[in-house]
Amino acid sequence: MPDPAIALLSFFALLLVAAVILWPRRGIGARLRRLARLTERVRMEDVLKQLYKLEYDELPATAESVAGGVQISRQQAIRLLQRLEERDLVTATAATFDLTDPGRAQALHIVRTHRLWERFLADRTGTPPEDWHGQAEAREHLMTVAETEDLAAALGHPVYDPHGDPIPTTTGEMPLQSGVPLSALEPGARGLITHLEDEPREIYSEIVALGLGLMTPVERLEGDAGRVRFRIAGQHHEVSSSVARNITVEPSQDVSDPRWTRTLADVEPGESATVAAISPLCRGPARRRLLDLGVVPGTVVHARMRSAGGDPVAYDIRGALIALRREQAAHIQVTDASLDKGAA
Repeated sequence: MPDPAIALLSFFALLLVAAVILWPRRGIGARLRRLARLTERVRMEDVLKQLYKLEYDELPATAESVAGGVQISRQQAIRLLQRLEERDLVTATAATFDLTDPGRAQALHIVRTHRLWERFLADRTGTPPEDWHGQAEAREHLMTVAETEDLAAALGHPVYDPHGDPIPTTTGEMPLQSGVPLSALEPGARGLITHLEDEPREIYSEIVALGLGLMTPVERLEGDAGRVRFRIAGQHHEVSSSVARNITVEPSQDVSDPRWTRTLADVEPGESATVAAISPLCRGPARRRLLDLGVVPGTVVHARMRSAGGDPVAYDIRGALIALRREQAAHIQVTDASLDKGAA
């Protein structure tokens, strides 16, 4: 005969385990079901975003192109597309799929949230550029329309994300694509960098390591087959064709090269210079501080005095005397300095 006390304890233990697993809304089973639903919703939203990307790029949206863009199997893509069609977010023809107006509106909200969040990470945090995309992909599925608009307002309603992708407006307006891959420029041709593709991560890491920035003048140089040589601000670089294809350039022979040859660190006391840009290597709080100080393109900065040790240097920026270390001043690109007429 089993011990009644042990049998009773075993019974209550089984009840406890069952309650933990089956408890409505709080049990393990309920949590797993919520996670499965969240995963399903995220995948459907990823499909909507991919459909919009294909539409924007004027490419056919097939089950294969959707599956490849979202990195799922063709069978999974078809199942998700059918679910979206049932919800009137997608229409289907014999071989392709199109967004309905409600589907396009939902896709644009996801794209807008993603690009605004990347802008936030680039401007307000010290997050490495290679991590912007992944973190934004996680946040894009969690924010409501109201939260996205609050973020846009806090950032000053930016028009482009840090990679040069346009941010959809609240009404879903997006400018058309322009520019060509750097690899398509002929040797001797010039242009401005207008977009840096952030996928795949491995190629984007190479681009980040080069220190390239948007609106930077670039000139294509002669090079070997399969390689692309170019010049930026007097420095020569060479990359593979696959990397160069992820750098978009707006061709223009009127672009001077280099647009600037000096940084504020090269400006001596008694000279003044005009800010051309902040280096793309200066990010997060450091960049935010310079912007808050008024270091924006067109600002005239006067170098006043050097400290006894030579570093930092005091600069007159918009009427305020600011001390900047050399490493900070080296991030501020300027036009040629001139003798400061206001110097003593």
